[in-house]
Amino acid sequence: MTVSLHTRRRQSGVTLLGLLMWAIVLGFGALIVMKVVPTIIEYSTISKAVNKIAAEGLSTVPEIRAAFDRQKDIDYGITSITSRDLDITKENDKVVIRFAYNKEVELFSPVFLLIKYQGTSRTTTR
Repeated sequence: MTVSLHTRRRQSGVTLLGLLMWAIVLGFGALIVMKVVPTIIEYSTISKAVNKIAAEGLSTVPEIRAAFDRQKDIDYGITSITSRDLDITKENDKVVIRFAYNKEVELFSPVFLLIKYQGTSRTTTR
């Protein structure tokens, strides 16, 4: 009994080259995630601090800046902005605090990822 070439099923699967390509893609994705997640956590911390300060009912710009500096001293995760970077305005008798900053993340030399963050406090009624 001979098995002809036409009746054999062709083997399918992942080749070594395909496996290496997937490993490179997944490794690069993991590198990006590991580098970007800390910046997202910092943005979240800044946003929470700004919302907390806006809810405190402070009315003058120096008071708001001092409150942000105190919050920054308490939470060491805020390194990208200072109180001078806050844009503090009043809209319809409500204090609105805005911030924006750029974060450069080095993926590998000389490749950088530029992330632009911006946020606004939730307005509170006084």
